[in-house]
Amino acid sequence: MSFRKLGIGAAVAALIGATALPALAQETIYVPLFTYRTGPFAGSGIPIANGLSDYLAMLNERDGGIGGVKLAIEECETGYDTKKGVECYEAVKGKNPVMVNPWSTGITLPLIPRAAVDKIPILSMAYGLSASARGDIFPWVFNPPNTYWDGASMIIKYIADQEGGLDKLKGKKIGYIHLDASFGKEPIPLLEQLSKDFGFELKMYPVGAQDMQNQSSQWLSVRRDRPDYMIMYGWGALNSTAIKEAVRIGYPMKKFISIWWPSEDDARGAGDGAKGFKTLNWHATGTDFPAIQDIIKHVVDKGHSKVSKDKVGEVLYNRGVYNSMLIAEGIRNAQKLTGKKVVTGEDVRRGLESINLDAARLKELGFEGFASPIALSCTDHNGHRAAFMQEWDGAKWVKITEPIEPMTDHVRAQLDAAAKDYAEKNTGWPKRTEACDKAS
Repeated sequence: MSFRKLGIGAAVAALIGATALPALAQETIYVPLFTYRTGPFAGSGIPIANGLSDYLAMLNERDGGIGGVKLAIEECETGYDTKKGVECYEAVKGKNPVMVNPWSTGITLPLIPRAAVDKIPILSMAYGLSASARGDIFPWVFNPPNTYWDGASMIIKYIADQEGGLDKLKGKKIGYIHLDASFGKEPIPLLEQLSKDFGFELKMYPVGAQDMQNQSSQWLSVRRDRPDYMIMYGWGALNSTAIKEAVRIGYPMKKFISIWWPSEDDARGAGDGAKGFKTLNWHATGTDFPAIQDIIKHVVDKGHSKVSKDKVGEVLYNRGVYNSMLIAEGIRNAQKLTGKKVVTGEDVRRGLESINLDAARLKELGFEGFASPIALSCTDHNGHRAAFMQEWDGAKWVKITEPIEPMTDHVRAQLDAAAKDYAEKNTGWPKRTEACDKAS
């Protein structure tokens, strides 16, 4: 476990949690970021970490923080390892963090029971436990703007559209290659139910973390089974290796579709053969947005970022920016709700629950056209927003569909059942007592 201080200087950040000079510590808002810049998942973790930290650092440089209070930004290296992630949590929780961003489903799961006890909200943006979208059952956990179950349903819906309708899925064979860990296993219950509902055969190809760069056996099975479509839930080296292997065996890229995590580098590594590979996405790529231009001006061009300028605007960098936009909006809302400048985790939980990023607010923040509006509530901590399909053209991602709505009628029943099951199986799971600041 290692820490890196950012944003307002190591000297100030080092004071967070210290007993000396408490007045200075009280004039900052502590935002820990769980990141991984090393190990087999670093290829995905580095651009996310850069986007996360750079947006918050930009707010410090441009605005003096949020509401006149500087942000104390500190990264803790997890290596995408659950044990290290929990160690990071234990190390930061005494420093009055306003929230934690685990950036791993495996790390998120053991933190969920701790959130209400420690009064620290968890922001697991588009990952983690899908059922935690239920704010009435999980008041301290937020996973906007989509769940993994929403994403799986969108991919199945897209496949059905290519075939001429959901009824045409009957008799089809759909492969699922995934990280054999909490993340990759998360959508399996929904995929299994959808296979029963629509009559397609689901073939599983799990990949252990130790085998991410050696998937020859899985793709030999794919070549043998000849699935009509392949779905991928991968991360780190799994993504780039899977795309290369698909090219190697001649699997048709137009039928290889991923959840929203592959990067440009994942696709580039497979050469021209990767053209046609598809992923879901819910936000824009590129730098043609005032907020991202401000990141370049105030952080990147001044040498305060770890990103190379040509990587600003790539999909995972912008994903990190989106995440930090949610962090900042939760803090701003908390300040408005409480009238306090220096807010706590309890305050920011309310702020996250009050997020209403409509078109006007996105424009005000410098994100006009960057993403669709989203609003959270006391009962809905996700939003269940639509996502679009993007395709790799050999050099960049190209949007190829309008937003695809999740199959709410199928997802919601499963999600509600899973949330209730979680509460029942965790003896003593508390009923929500937190007040609601807006109508749900």
